[in-house]
Amino acid sequence: MDLSFDPADVSLPSGHYIGGRHRPATGGVTLYRPSDGVAFADCPIGDENLVDEAVQTALAALKASGWASCRPRERVNAMHRWADLIEAEAETLARLEAVASTRPVAQAIEADVAITAEQIRFFAEMADKEGGDLVPTAESQMGMILTEPYGVVGAITPWNFPIAMAGWKLGPALAAGNAVVLKPSEMTPFSTVYLAMLAERAGLPAGLINIVLGDGPTTGNAITGHPDIGKISFTGSTRAGQAIMANVARIGVKPMTLELGGKSPQIVFADADMDLAADCVTRGIIANAGQVCVAGSRLLVEESAAEALAAAIARRMAEIRPGATWEAETGFPPIISQRQIARIAEIVQASVAQGAKVMAGGARIDRSGYFYQPTLLGEVRADSPAVTEEIFGPVLTMQTFRSEDEALMLARHPTYGLAAGVYTRDLSRAMRVTKRIEAGTVWVNRYGRSRDHILPTGGYKSSGIGKDLGREAYRANRRQKSVLIDL
Repeated sequence: MDLSFDPADVSLPSGHYIGGRHRPATGGVTLYRPSDGVAFADCPIGDENLVDEAVQTALAALKASGWASCRPRERVNAMHRWADLIEAEAETLARLEAVASTRPVAQAIEADVAITAEQIRFFAEMADKEGGDLVPTAESQMGMILTEPYGVVGAITPWNFPIAMAGWKLGPALAAGNAVVLKPSEMTPFSTVYLAMLAERAGLPAGLINIVLGDGPTTGNAITGHPDIGKISFTGSTRAGQAIMANVARIGVKPMTLELGGKSPQIVFADADMDLAADCVTRGIIANAGQVCVAGSRLLVEESAAEALAAAIARRMAEIRPGATWEAETGFPPIISQRQIARIAEIVQASVAQGAKVMAGGARIDRSGYFYQPTLLGEVRADSPAVTEEIFGPVLTMQTFRSEDEALMLARHPTYGLAAGVYTRDLSRAMRVTKRIEAGTVWVNRYGRSRDHILPTGGYKSSGIGKDLGREAYRANRRQKSVLIDL
């Protein structure tokens, strides 16, 4: 099957999706296709009134449907039907994803859509398996820990993996008995709207999922500041996460799950399998053109192995061929916007001006759209912007070390602690280093998530609070109530 398509042939869902109905709207943010820079649609900006309507619709849907109080297996079955529809509509979802985002259509089908369906099923199965506890108390008493949903969860997702990130938010919230008001990125809204449409077709009550389109300052603030939203779940930049925390604090207190930025190290010891390390390190920075929160953007390599490893990575980078997201064979996609590619170029240039050596790439790719070469920068200073700042592009810096302690010192970042990679054949060293790294996820002799959704993800320090995926994500969507009864 040829997955390539003409982007002009894609029919886009129009407007917001509230209470099971489209709410057409005009104006807003003009959207440009990253693969060719062509303006192709507008994204409306939902205001406070529209967000309030979505929240009240969600509350009414919860009450009318009994979603929170029904037999948990009913939620399980409905969500399984939804996952089935997601798989059946994979090509439509992938096209909606590819036309607006940086996700190549083949990768969207094989990974993003398939993983989203898996996530929905994974969290659905927790609905009738995770619950409260009886706890030991005096013989004359009964102690219980009950759990219950928050009601309405407010979710905000980023542009880099729109479908999968929506699955991160919707899956655990719905399985736990909540309704959701979700704002996708204003740059990539369409696949998320279609995902909500599929949920209603699968039998989930209308109004349980409400998609309000818009930007952060208007729509995002209205969601995070709404008094009837019980919990916030957000994936995005650290700066945006800080703004959300401040906005929530302005109107009160509510729980939050924040998966934020990263500047993740990949530590390669001289005893590592160098071919494996070169493959993993390269994939860790070129995946989605580096537009990944866990991108392994800082290579730390033992000095004796540095020259050979750098050459191997540079060769692999040189072999990469860019392509439009609607072409089936594309493996290396564009940058999301003109603004973002300009920022990448500015950081690389500033780092070179400070003395960094360009060992591969270092410039825009000469073609239409927003493409940047896979880039390796050596001889970087510790205070180089390429080392300190989250670039969100295919730019890898390289620093060398002579000892395990020096490697860990270089790995430590003053701001971020999202993920890290370690490459060594020495299991004892792998465990020592893993325990000392300040990061919420550590991969050893690999880089990147698997499809084991049981493993939670989330960061240390300013990389976030709380966890997505795993049991932790489900539990974070239910609040606890302690009960003590004198018999």
